[in-house]
Amino acid sequence: MGQWASFVAVGDSFTEGLDDPRPDGKGYRGWADLVAGVLAADQPDFKYANLAVRGRLFDNIAAEQVPLAIAMKPDLISFAGGGNDALRRNWEHDALIDRFDRTISKLRATGADLVMFRWADMTGRMPGGKMLRPRVDLFNNAIESVGQKYGAHVVSLWDDPEFANPRLWGIDRLHLSPSGHRRVAAHVLTKLGVACDPDWLAAPAPPEELSWVSRKAADAMWATHHLAPWVKRRLTGKSSGDMVTAKRPELGPLTDSL
Repeated sequence: MGQWASFVAVGDSFTEGLDDPRPDGKGYRGWADLVAGVLAADQPDFKYANLAVRGRLFDNIAAEQVPLAIAMKPDLISFAGGGNDALRRNWEHDALIDRFDRTISKLRATGADLVMFRWADMTGRMPGGKMLRPRVDLFNNAIESVGQKYGAHVVSLWDDPEFANPRLWGIDRLHLSPSGHRRVAAHVLTKLGVACDPDWLAAPAPPEELSWVSRKAADAMWATHHLAPWVKRRLTGKSSGDMVTAKRPELGPLTDSL
């Protein structure tokens, strides 16, 4: 099937797998696990590690995860980071892009193939979306440019209009649903030239249109259960990943069912 005997995934909650619960209820699965499962299907010696941790800022990913990934010497690496930085007040685009370029250079210098992502558009559902949209545009353009510069596989979720469907997102409006993770996995495998389950690209029907009153009630519930805790963490300097460690910290065989 694929030409890769080992795969290391690096990043934040997007790559950790939120919000795609594992079938056995033990943590999260997500697109990277799904990709690993397909790549391992006819390679008994295939190995996989997932170093991603929710809430991680770009510099944490670069300092903590990238050296570990390089030391593992995999054939394939995925990198997704910077999204949490874009949600911070002290966003510095030029400085971040410079660090991003250096990080991608290091990863490609290993000789591993590299998968990167242009973010899907979630700004219409996020508080401060008008502020966030220019940041997403700037970073997506940089991701495309840096990816081309270093010969990476750039998966453009931005260009898939199906990500406007709320059913591809979890109830927190920030993380992907199981359907969303399957769709990302399908895009990654397609970019790598690997066949996957066509059902992963099947678009779920959009939800029924809610009345104005129902929309406001849903917004209020979301603000209470998701926005308020997020704001509190920002104000107190905490992260959702403070007590979380990587779910697959070592490069090893896939011995569990995904």
